[in-house]
Amino acid sequence: MKPKMTQKFILTSLVIFLSIFIESSLAKHNSQTINYIESSCNGTLYPNLCIRCLNKFSSSTINGPQHLAHVALSVSLSRALQTRGYLLNVAKEVKAIDHNNKRMYLTVQDCVNQINDSVDQLSQAIKELKRLNKFNTIINDKVLWHISNVETWVSTALTDASSCVQSFPGHRMSKRVATIKVKAKNVAEVTSNALALFQSYATRYRQAAARTVKKP
Repeated sequence: MKPKMTQKFILTSLVIFLSIFIESSLAKHNSQTINYIESSCNGTLYPNLCIRCLNKFSSSTINGPQHLAHVALSVSLSRALQTRGYLLNVAKEVKAIDHNNKRMYLTVQDCVNQINDSVDQLSQAIKELKRLNKFNTIINDKVLWHISNVETWVSTALTDASSCVQSFPGHRMSKRVATIKVKAKNVAEVTSNALALFQSYATRYRQAAARTVKKP
């Protein structure tokens, strides 16, 4: 075999080997991340929804329960923003078209306010979680205070989204109302999952803090 052909063959072989190695490594990494997501989601109230939402992030690195909770909260905020946009449009339509349906308008407007509150609270929770990142593995009362703040924000966001769902009782309803209810319910469910994932992290941290306090 001629030198130039030999070099070309070696280079081609090396490229093929590296491609196979990288694909294999990525597949292994993705599989590990998916397994971690699935095992974590099993502790939530809506595990299938949790897995479906978070598996979209399986190609990226998820560094433990705090990072996973951050991703889940980002999903919740995204759904809340989408739902708020939809509700604002519905409120405008009802006000412009259904002049005689004041009750419907007021109910939708209440939902807008509740989901808007959820957006604000989830945004605050994510900001608070980012502050936690600065502490890394440090265990102190300040971190516990930040953890408590995140739990409060997310719990309140869940309550507001659930209140919007409860504004439309019963099963017989118009297509528009059914859509509102489904969207608000989705916000409540993904927020519930995010809260459960964060509380899993919070429980581990509090246990570690308790063990540190007990040390002489």
